[in-house]
Amino acid sequence: MKKTLYILTLLLSIALSSCGGAKLATANEQMERGEYFDASKTYRKVYNKLTKREDRPLRGEIAFKMGECYSRLNMNARASAAYQNAIRYAYPDSTTLLRLACSQQAEGKYPAALKSFEDYLKVDPDNKIALNGAAGCRMAIAAKGSPTRYVVKTNKIFNSRRADFSPMYFDSSLDQLYFTTTNEKVTGDHRSEITGMKKGDIWMSRKNERGEWLKPEPVEGELNTDMDEGIISFSPDGSTMYLTKARRSPSSNTGVEIYTSSRSDAKWSAPVKLEITADTLSNYGHPAVSPDGQWLYFTSDMPGGMGGRDLWRINLKERAGSLENMGEFINTPGDEMFPYMRTDSILYFASNGHPGFGGLDLFKATLTPSGGWRVENMGQPVNSAADDFGITFGQGESGFFSSNRGDARGYDHIFSFELPALKILISGYVLDKDEEPVPNAVIRIVGNDGSNRKEVARTDGTFQFPLQRGVKYVMLAGAKGYLNAKQEFQADDAEEDAEYNVDFILASINKPVVIDNIFYDFDKATLRPESKTALDEMAQIMRDNPNITIEMAAHTDRKGSEEYNIKLSQRRAQSVIDYLIESGIRADRLQAQGYGKSRPKTITKKLAREYPQFEEGTILTPEFIETLDEANQEIADQINRRTEFQVLSIDYQMY
Repeated sequence: MKKTLYILTLLLSIALSSCGGAKLATANEQMERGEYFDASKTYRKVYNKLTKREDRPLRGEIAFKMGECYSRLNMNARASAAYQNAIRYAYPDSTTLLRLACSQQAEGKYPAALKSFEDYLKVDPDNKIALNGAAGCRMAIAAKGSPTRYVVKTNKIFNSRRADFSPMYFDSSLDQLYFTTTNEKVTGDHRSEITGMKKGDIWMSRKNERGEWLKPEPVEGELNTDMDEGIISFSPDGSTMYLTKARRSPSSNTGVEIYTSSRSDAKWSAPVKLEITADTLSNYGHPAVSPDGQWLYFTSDMPGGMGGRDLWRINLKERAGSLENMGEFINTPGDEMFPYMRTDSILYFASNGHPGFGGLDLFKATLTPSGGWRVENMGQPVNSAADDFGITFGQGESGFFSSNRGDARGYDHIFSFELPALKILISGYVLDKDEEPVPNAVIRIVGNDGSNRKEVARTDGTFQFPLQRGVKYVMLAGAKGYLNAKQEFQADDAEEDAEYNVDFILASINKPVVIDNIFYDFDKATLRPESKTALDEMAQIMRDNPNITIEMAAHTDRKGSEEYNIKLSQRRAQSVIDYLIESGIRADRLQAQGYGKSRPKTITKKLAREYPQFEEGTILTPEFIETLDEANQEIADQINRRTEFQVLSIDYQMY
């Protein structure tokens, strides 16, 4: 009985081992063909049956292969767990740590990913993928809380419960958007061995008369089949579509090729393969036609590249001998895919080889005068830790792109993006010397970019102008009965909204205007150094108003004799005149007058606000001042000690 039981147990063990071996071979074949969804399921079944201690090396191998499948399916959390299991079971391939770092980065776990990259670099210090990955993690950590001004939103009208990606405007009217979808209503009933979803079709959406996007529908014609179609571009005239189509054969690995379809009466013809090279083993996909229709940019893993998938281009009008790799500025040992030529010198593409935030990031490449390319990461929130790719531009800095962010299944969805115009404003008040609004003040603003605008201040004296970044402006404010005032201003180059404040204080033509902050030494007419700012401002008023002549008047307090104060004030007024002449103001526009203590100051609204102990309209005569306490007497004397100017004429002309 025991012997029989032993034989049965042995036979069962052999059967299970044989079954596991068969399933492992099946999984390997599925993975070799690129059927990652099916392969991951088969590997999982085999992995779960390997429970013995001696199975640990095989569990490590299968864990690594599951990680590869999950990585290609954008299931990054599962990929990270699988790679960690492979490391735990001492899988001998050192690139496991590199693969773990990449999946951690795609999860947005930047500190953990950075440590994994750095650990791998101890083994392979010159590995460019690891170096760029570590740089991307540092960039992401540094950029936390500092996104670009792009505004990114989901677009429910385009997205199904499955994957929807690679949007593309049909033409410059921007009223038709084509994209690839794997929703449950696509052509065919079979699910993809690669993704587990139904195979992709090309659908489109139109705008109605109100500019609203309508519910998407399949494109008309013979374009869609039960195979995968998608990732498209159009010729400039809209007559030809270039698309990616799956190559599936029982005798060869799964791959993709580029096809064309012609448009007639709003219907698309059956796709026809575009012959690029005689190489039938490599993959060719993600077509993008240049704006002039001359070049076709695409992705391929053909020999002669930088590693992984590279961007290439071929001349559509003279294909023979025109095939070329986009070079080391664009391509890396990683993958460069989903090209989009916005202009003949601006290329957008997705890459996991350049420093990024994880997975595929979107990059802008600008052709330089030397023939190279300047490559820039588009930053957050356009890019995320997940895959971000397949961009198309509409009006200005707006459009659509694809991303699998926020989807644990790894499904792609379509997002809109927009870079709002910078709101740079300059605002302020136009007031008189008593800080009251100047009625009907006109403000002119002239920029060195050629702009020239004017605005009438509101009844409360406020005004506001929009500005442009980095432009130098000259602003002039004026009103009837007031002198003009000028200011210069430059908006900075910061990429952020900003509002600047500039106030104009206009001097009246019809009444004396006190010049604040002019100081003399005691009992002298010598100007003190701290008076320079006020005097320079007075000189500028004269330059801004070249047709006026003025009287410069100086006043003293009540102390001392009349004769003494007249002479002292005259010398002080002349000191101001002399300074203005030295500053370039013509002498025949200036007249000095010392009034001594003969013209006590009348309290204005501004002075009443500053010194509420004095009512508006009060004249600070010696008799009034003597009624005050000692402290307020000193304040009143200080107010009377002043320098002010009065406009004498407004029709001066230099002969």
